[in-house]
Amino acid sequence: MSATLNAGRTRAALRTSARVSGELLLVLVAAAVVLWMLGRMWSVVWPLIIGLLLTTLTWPPTRFLRRRGLAPALAASLVTVVFLLVAAGTVALIAVPVASESGKLADGVVEGVQRLREWAAGPPLNIDDAQIAGAFDTATGRIQDSAGAIATTAVTGVSTVFSGVVTAVLALFLMFFFLKDGPRFLPWLGRQLPGRLATDVPAVAARCWDVLGSFVRSQALVGLLDAVFIGLGLWLLDVPLVLPLAVLTFVSAFVPIVGALFAGFVAVLIALVSNGLTDALLVLAVIVVVQQLEGNVFQPMIQSRGLGLHAAVVLLAVTLGGGLSGIVGSLLAVPVAALIAVVWNYLREQLSDPPLEPRADGPSA
Repeated sequence: MSATLNAGRTRAALRTSARVSGELLLVLVAAAVVLWMLGRMWSVVWPLIIGLLLTTLTWPPTRFLRRRGLAPALAASLVTVVFLLVAAGTVALIAVPVASESGKLADGVVEGVQRLREWAAGPPLNIDDAQIAGAFDTATGRIQDSAGAIATTAVTGVSTVFSGVVTAVLALFLMFFFLKDGPRFLPWLGRQLPGRLATDVPAVAARCWDVLGSFVRSQALVGLLDAVFIGLGLWLLDVPLVLPLAVLTFVSAFVPIVGALFAGFVAVLIALVSNGLTDALLVLAVIVVVQQLEGNVFQPMIQSRGLGLHAAVVLLAVTLGGGLSGIVGSLLAVPVAALIAVVWNYLREQLSDPPLEPRADGPSA
């Protein structure tokens, strides 16, 4: 009898495992279909995502103006105009000083190339000018042979820039409409959904909105800390273009890992061209120290409070997102992981704490 009972338990366990595996497979298939649909509609989804992120950044001043009595359209218009002015000022802070120093930077590049040739001509490489000229001629020939591919790449680059401009314009228009009509969305959504979904979906959407706001604010704070400390190090080492590099560091902080590497590379390159190898290595050391402090101290402390994600989860999410979709995946990995955590926590709350059924009162004696 014991053997029969154990066999029955085994079959029940197998049936349960098969049912759970089938349900999990259905969930994965549904997720794959959703991702495929998002990919097909990416030209619309990407401006929508950028517009939502910009809205989380600009909603606090809009809310302040609306509470002071301004009409929603006027408050949204004013904040949008100020945002455009700030964005244009940021670009000017980076572009104008770089343009003014372009002559010195070009001279520094020429000098750096000459130093590299002199170093290569000495031991242990002992590469003479004839070998360098031969390598240059070979490279030139390969470039000429690849003229068609280069032209195609250039056309693709122009198309990418045009697509980026269109995305930015659409995102700005969406930001304006979100700022103007955003508070009406959740009540409208609740009226469109049936049954319990009318309560659950707006509740989850409200939590997701709070998480997106926390993500953008935490990234802004982390970027500000990076810009201040790295800018201070560049100023102490007398590296030119300190302010543009600090602004670039702040802006790049909104792209996890990839942005920091790009901003650090630019800073080290300018230090190498203008100040030499020693200062470039010192700048690299400053950037590495600041990035280590950010990754191990600042970012976990700031994001763990706002997003409720462990630092290891953030790192794994960024790695996975970058492997799947490059820079865009790195940008969206952390907020997507946070939104998944929000949905999971809400489902867990609803499953673990079911609403109490009203107790029916018996007839009075």
